[in-house]
Amino acid sequence: WLRGRGQSPGIVLRGYGGQSKVWPIEVGPDTTPLDAGDEAVMLARATRCPVVAGPDRVAAINKLRASHACTVIISDDGMQHYRMQRDLEIAIIDGARRYGNGFCLPAGPLREPRWRLKKTGMVIVNGATMDREYGMALVPEQFRNIATGETAALEHFRDGSVHALAGIGNPDRFFETLRGLGLKLEVHPFADHYRFQERDIQLHDDKPVIMTEKDAVKCEPFADRRHWSLVVSAQPDSDVIDQLSHWLEKHVG
Repeated sequence: WLRGRGQSPGIVLRGYGGQSKVWPIEVGPDTTPLDAGDEAVMLARATRCPVVAGPDRVAAINKLRASHACTVIISDDGMQHYRMQRDLEIAIIDGARRYGNGFCLPAGPLREPRWRLKKTGMVIVNGATMDREYGMALVPEQFRNIATGETAALEHFRDGSVHALAGIGNPDRFFETLRGLGLKLEVHPFADHYRFQERDIQLHDDKPVIMTEKDAVKCEPFADRRHWSLVVSAQPDSDVIDQLSHWLEKHVG
């Protein structure tokens, strides 16, 4: 969307789970998740934007700017990185789980108190919205075979029995999406950013194995024709795009 507006976007993020001995690092489609983390590789492939990963966001931004003429830099996560100057903050909320028990870590799931949201430019909810919130949805598009790259329509596995794997923050959301497509599931939830090994995905029967795109980048080295990922797209409500358009015209030009 930014490129369509004549901008040159770049992305910085933590690279959580990556074990590179040097940070920050530039991430491309062929970078290994072992080095840069699963989300960094997934974003590099999905967006084809310049991506730099590293725990120090300021250093990551400096490295990105040194190599690319970016007009807009998106930090994936990082609201608590206060050394990082920012022009717009967008908070994303899980519409199903919301704020949990309302407490900050370690007593609850929040990194900052809820009043912090009043200082953000936009609050976008993946799900049902409330007052002064914007909406978005993750919309399934197709299945992609991890080993071969072939694609299949959403109806391909309908009424069939499959294994469903998810190593994300809320595996149940992924499982419910698959059930909504008419699949019968044997579920296998894992911890967020779980480092998959071959034995985790080579299951005891011939059923198809379906996982998230984030998990798929880690399973490519040992996947076979049984293994598929569900390709989804984030679709924000039209008023999100309107607000971003106004912001872009005002601050970037």
